[in-house]
Amino acid sequence: MASHEFTSIRSPRIKGVRRLAKRTFRQRERRFLAEGPQAVREALTASDGGDGRPHGAAPGVVEVYATAEAMQRHIDLVDAARAAGVPTHRVSLDVMSELAQTVTPQGVIAVCEFVDVPLDDLGDVRLVVVLSHVRDPGNAGTVLRTADAAGADAVIFTDASVDPYNGKCVRASAGSLFHLPVVVGVPVARAVDFLRGAGARVWAADGGGPRDLHGVADDGDLDGPVGWVFGNEAWGLPEDVVTLTDGAVSVPIYGGAESLNLATAAAVCLYTTARQQRRS
Repeated sequence: MASHEFTSIRSPRIKGVRRLAKRTFRQRERRFLAEGPQAVREALTASDGGDGRPHGAAPGVVEVYATAEAMQRHIDLVDAARAAGVPTHRVSLDVMSELAQTVTPQGVIAVCEFVDVPLDDLGDVRLVVVLSHVRDPGNAGTVLRTADAAGADAVIFTDASVDPYNGKCVRASAGSLFHLPVVVGVPVARAVDFLRGAGARVWAADGGGPRDLHGVADDGDLDGPVGWVFGNEAWGLPEDVVTLTDGAVSVPIYGGAESLNLATAAAVCLYTTARQQRRS
C-alpha cells in the first residue's frame, strides 16, 4: 500500500519536505504542503482533472505521507493516490509530528505543486476577489473559501498580501485553493486595470465607505461583472488603493457592533453580489 516507510526525522527526504513550511523553499521549488484529509482529497481530485480543477492550471500531487492509522481511516485517499500514480509513504507518528504544522496532526499530508495562474489567463470573469494588504493567513484562507462558495471566478492575492501557500491559509481554505483560479503577486493597480478591461465595476470594501452595500445593490451596480477589493484586517485599505476603484462601499450595521471582521464582511459582500447577478 505504501511505496516507502519513513521512521526517522533525520531522513534527508523528510527534512526536504519539512522545509516547505518556509516560504523561501516553497517559492524555490514551487511546491507546498496540504495537510489533513480534506485538503489532500481536494488536491487529488483537482490533479485528477475533477470538476473543481482551476481553469488553465495543472495542479498536481507529488507525493503523500500518512501514518498507518490514517491510511486505514482514509483508505479512499490511499486508493485515489494509487489510481493517480502518486507515491504514498507510510510515516511514524514522530515523523508526522515533524511534518505537520498543527498541534494535533490528522495523520496525512500531501506535497503539491503550485496551482496559481497568470492574471491574463483568467479570461471572462463575473465575480473576482482582490486581496490587498491582507496579512493574516487564516483570514485570507477563509475569504478564499467564501469566494469559492459564492461562485467567484478567481481570487487575486496582490504582492502586498500573505502567501496563499502558507500552511494556515491552505487549511483555512478547506480545499477551495484547488477549486478556483488563484493569481499571486500582482500589484493591486494591475489587478484593477485587468478587471476594468474585463468590463467589471471594482468596489473597495471599507467600513467607512460613503455608500452602503444595500444601496449599491438597489442601484443595480452589482448586476454586471464585479471585482471586490478587500484590505488589511486592522487598518483597511489605503486611500491610494480606494481611489483606483469605483468607490468605497460599507456593509450596513443595524445593531450595536462596532464593525465586522474581514471574513464576515467579505461573505456579506460576495453573497449580496452573487444574488444580484443571478437575479439580473
